[in-house]
Amino acid sequence: MTMKTFSCAALLAAPIAGLLAACGPAVPPAEPMRPVRTVELRYDGAQDANRYVGTVQARHEVEQAFRVGGKVAQRKVDVGQAVHEGDVIAVLDDTDYRHAEEAARQQLVAAQTAARQAESDRQRLEALKRDGSVSVADDERARSAAQQSKAAADAQAQQLELARNRLAYTVLRAPRSGVVTAVRFEVGQVVPEGQSVVSIAAEGEPEIVVDVPEDHLLWFKAARYRASLASASDRVFDVVLRELSPQAVAQTRTYRARLKPRTPMPLPLGGTATLVAERAASDQQTAVIPASAITQDKGAPAVWIVRRTGTEAAGTVELAPVTVKGYRNEDVLLSGPAAGSLIVTAGVQKMAPGKRVALPDLAATATIKEAKR
Repeated sequence: MTMKTFSCAALLAAPIAGLLAACGPAVPPAEPMRPVRTVELRYDGAQDANRYVGTVQARHEVEQAFRVGGKVAQRKVDVGQAVHEGDVIAVLDDTDYRHAEEAARQQLVAAQTAARQAESDRQRLEALKRDGSVSVADDERARSAAQQSKAAADAQAQQLELARNRLAYTVLRAPRSGVVTAVRFEVGQVVPEGQSVVSIAAEGEPEIVVDVPEDHLLWFKAARYRASLASASDRVFDVVLRELSPQAVAQTRTYRARLKPRTPMPLPLGGTATLVAERAASDQQTAVIPASAITQDKGAPAVWIVRRTGTEAAGTVELAPVTVKGYRNEDVLLSGPAAGSLIVTAGVQKMAPGKRVALPDLAATATIKEAKR
């Protein structure tokens, strides 16, 4: 009897235990490690740097204008066209200038005729003066008339030369070889004297032109310079400062700097260029990390540091205070954590103290080293 009772109790206890287990709290699965990007903190070779966006311009660029006004009769060039010294750029309607030249020529003929007549009269009076037929006063008046007529003829000759020059100025020619960078007139347009109508740039000496803020001026002068073009951002080349304006631009209060490639090279005129000016950091205890790594701890700047677990490509994160010494574009200059610390550079808003993270960058590096062996 006792054995039967025990067997029945065991049979009844089994389903009750199953029910109790089913009603108990579920065990949460282990939280997966979050992969993070990191950078190793280094205090050696930190550089202060600033970026400036500028344009490629020719060192020598001439603004051409007609030396006389008039209606444009011909246009010989387009933007981007190469021209040589002496090539015709444009021609004005020269009808009025030809009439002016012809009028000046006729006036010169009249003045020269009058001068010859006055000189002839003087010579006759000079002969009559010897025998006393004319007075000294008449002789002086004849001399004065001859001198005035000669001076008038000389002045009219200069007027004819000016008329010829103004006629020649109706043809605009290139003063030097280069490429046309701007055209500001059309056939039929009336252009005034001295107004710029075309720009010609010499292609041989391209430069990068940037505007430097006033508070960067002293720092900029002592920097080293590298540049790249928007059309070829992966191609970086050294440039040297050729000219820094001593006076600020009135509108922007910036100083214009012109830099040329250290090694002569062709650059597309008008292209966009990025200039990086660098100087060695004055404080050797300064490191450079991406600005995205900066977060806050109780209102003070901080970073997340990864504490590795043995040799695994994983670890836990903890906050570390830092001292920010400056910003430059996408980077920040700081000090504080020990050299060699792994700083989280992306996703810092999702970190929490003690959170386990994976380090895929270190894992990939270890795999490459193992493959080389």
